[in-house]
Amino acid sequence: MTKTNKIEVKGVSITVIKNKQDEFISLTDMLKAKDGDFFISDWLRNRNTVEFLGIWESVNNPDFNYGEFAIIKSQAGLNSYKLSVKEWVEKTNAIGLQAKAGRYGGTYAQIDIAFEFGMWTSAEFKVYLIKEFKRLKEDESDRLNLEWNFQRTLAKVNYKIHTDAIKENLIPEELNKKQTSIIYANEADVLNIALFGKTAKQWREEHPTKKGNIRDFATIQQLVVLSNLESINAMLIHQDASQKDRLVKLNKMAITQMKSLVENINLKKS
Repeated sequence: MTKTNKIEVKGVSITVIKNKQDEFISLTDMLKAKDGDFFISDWLRNRNTVEFLGIWESVNNPDFNYGEFAIIKSQAGLNSYKLSVKEWVEKTNAIGLQAKAGRYGGTYAQIDIAFEFGMWTSAEFKVYLIKEFKRLKEDESDRLNLEWNFQRTLAKVNYKIHTDAIKENLIPEELNKKQTSIIYANEADVLNIALFGKTAKQWREEHPTKKGNIRDFATIQQLVVLSNLESINAMLIHQDASQKDRLVKLNKMAITQMKSLVENINLKKS
């Protein structure tokens, strides 16, 4: 699903869209910073532009149509030559440029190509475009880390509820600390298996060079589900449900909740 952001470059609001594959910047918005009449088709008819686009596609697009590209390249720069973004995409099967309709309609370019287009606006504009795009990425990274840390904290809080339920319902008073820790670890792995499909020990064996544990490398979505599973498992323990029954129920809940989170449009846009 597509995620949309805005960056402000020299007083011009420019749309940035992100899908599963890549990020694209609106060339239509960038044109607003150009003095005088200038069209994207003017940029496309330039031979240097065509050569750059061809190189970019050859590196990033295994389905690029080199035959059609050779024909276009041979005509680029001629007075009679004219090419639209739609024609470029249809003829060469290009992926670096997109012509979109609708609310965020216009011509979009993958960020490498958009930066190159920025030079056609002005060298100064290109510098500020790159600067603002980097700032956007830094803001997104900070927000992602904040969300991850929040969910990790939430999971830890719920884990306290979880361990209290184990202590009250599964651990006899006569058990020593070593035995108690074994039960705690065993119950933690109930959650690990339900959500990650493996125990903490199995994960460590698969990742001997990584520092931390399986939960330290979880996604935000997995941490959200983990915090829910901890609360649910605590409730099931209070209800005297067997470990086997709890594992089956928790696994089904994990599958359902992960599907919901992954498919939820609003969460993907956050």
